[in-house]
Amino acid sequence: MEEFRKAYVQLCKESGAQPQETVLQQLHELREGPGQSRLDFATQSLSVDTCRVLGKLLQDEILFTEIMLSDCMLNEEGVRQLLNGLCSNTVVKSLDLKGNNLRALGAEALGKLLRQNKSIRSLTLEWNSLGMWEEGFSLFCQGLGANRFLQWLDLRNNQINHQGAGELALALKCNSSLRELDLRWNNIGLLGGRALLSCLHSNKTLRRLELAGNNVPSDILKAVEQAMDHNQDRQTILAENHSRTRVLSKEVFSLKEEKAKQFLDLMDTIDKQREEITRSSRTSAARVGQLQEALNERQSVMNSLKAKLQMTEAALALSEQKVHNLGELLSATKQEQASMAECQLKELRQQKQEASDRETNLLQQLSAANEKNLLLRNQVDELERRCKAQQDQLFQVKQDLTNTTAELKLRVVQAEERLEMEKKRFKQGLEDMESLRLKEVDHMTHHMEASEHSMQERIQRLEATRIGLEEQQRLDHLEEKLRLMTQSRDEAQNYCLQQKQAVGEAQAKVSQMTLQTEGLKRRMEELQQDLSGKEQEKVAEVNKVRVELQEQIGHLQAERTAQEGLKEKIAALERQLKVLSSNHREALLDKESEISTLQEKLRMKEAEISRMREEEAQRASFLQNAIMAYVQGSALGALSPRK
Repeated sequence: MEEFRKAYVQLCKESGAQPQETVLQQLHELREGPGQSRLDFATQSLSVDTCRVLGKLLQDEILFTEIMLSDCMLNEEGVRQLLNGLCSNTVVKSLDLKGNNLRALGAEALGKLLRQNKSIRSLTLEWNSLGMWEEGFSLFCQGLGANRFLQWLDLRNNQINHQGAGELALALKCNSSLRELDLRWNNIGLLGGRALLSCLHSNKTLRRLELAGNNVPSDILKAVEQAMDHNQDRQTILAENHSRTRVLSKEVFSLKEEKAKQFLDLMDTIDKQREEITRSSRTSAARVGQLQEALNERQSVMNSLKAKLQMTEAALALSEQKVHNLGELLSATKQEQASMAECQLKELRQQKQEASDRETNLLQQLSAANEKNLLLRNQVDELERRCKAQQDQLFQVKQDLTNTTAELKLRVVQAEERLEMEKKRFKQGLEDMESLRLKEVDHMTHHMEASEHSMQERIQRLEATRIGLEEQQRLDHLEEKLRLMTQSRDEAQNYCLQQKQAVGEAQAKVSQMTLQTEGLKRRMEELQQDLSGKEQEKVAEVNKVRVELQEQIGHLQAERTAQEGLKEKIAALERQLKVLSSNHREALLDKESEISTLQEKLRMKEAEISRMREEEAQRASFLQNAIMAYVQGSALGALSPRK
């Protein structure tokens, strides 16, 4: 840190600029804290020369991973110089440029930074004006689209309209690294919301997109939330699949390494056996050569010593027997070597078979894992369909929650305004009391200085008179020694008395002044006590306001919990109502079936009644006909005897 400070001072001297005291103080404070990785210049007003020097220093700086430049009132040229230096930095991970009123040049410099820098993961641009100039914001969006490393971007309160949102949508289609984007409190509107929603079909890496306070319709916000949830689920599934494939690849790699090690071990053993065989063949050849030399010597002895022919023949027979034995040993060793080679080949084939079996098992496991992945994807699709239905229910709850949070924010703002008014009033009172106290102290100091000045003048006059009297006494001593001695003694005594009286008066005045100063000190202590009491009252009022705010927040939280309980009760009542409606519907169906059966029975009864009526009518007609026939027959019988 000390080297960074010295380098800053050196570059300022080389460029002819004056080092800023605030920057030096901040670097000194960072030097006192060991292990600092944050360069914090928040709320410090930085000049253009300071920004140029800092940009040069940060080109190759490897100490800081986080740079805080919020609320620094940076100039457009200073921002350009600073960001040009950061383009080649490979260590900075987080950059905060909040509240610097960045405009066209700042947006262009930020676009260049995003295109060239490969280390920044977090960028905060809250409370700026990047969206007011379309060309600069277009360059910024082009840089964002070309970036492959930024993961978190904050663009709150940047006056971004629907055209800027369209540029952002084009950038998000090309970007594949951004995870979180905050666009709250801009002017995106309906068209901008549609553009951002359309880009989410091709962007699968963005997990969080905040669009509150942009006049975006609720259906678009809901669709954006669903897209974000889908991206999060997709990322989790991909991470699980990557972890599984990584584990399987590690297992396959370990098996391949084991197989290679086994193969190398087998090759080493085969090489060792071959070396042993060659060594044994060499020794046998050496022995055969030695025997051949012995035979040659013996043949020469036979040629030279005919007398010892029988002994040489016996020795020759013995040597032949030994050669035969050595030949048998050689054939036996060759057979053993052949059998050992066959055994090793069998073992090698068996190990190859086992390795092939392991590979087939691994392939089967991979296929099973792929089938499980397919099943999981089907389950994820089913869960997404269920989540869509649940998100419809949660949207109304979120809207109510946003309303309550807005009311809470409004009340908090009112309380803060009230607290600021109380602070201003108390500060004005303190300033008035301080001015009165200073006036009183100045008045007393002036009075003390005037009294001291008068006392010094009086002492000087007395000294002058004393000197004059001494000179006069010396002159009179030459003229009239005795007379003037007595007169001088009397005058000296009178003068001593006067001096004693003047000293007494001066002591009395000094005592009065000390009393006055003590009174002033007591008054200052009383004023300080009053000031401390008022400070305590202010602290008490602030604590009281905080307690009231906390109580209000607690009440609001209680109301929110009560609302959540009421919502749960409403949901339970709705479920009960659905159950009751289903039961009522089933009961109605049962009643309708009973009514239909009763109507059928009624129709059957009516048919029986009509049939019975018809039968009764037939019987009545038959009876009537019989009665008529009987009446007519009786009338005929009565008339026949009269004739």
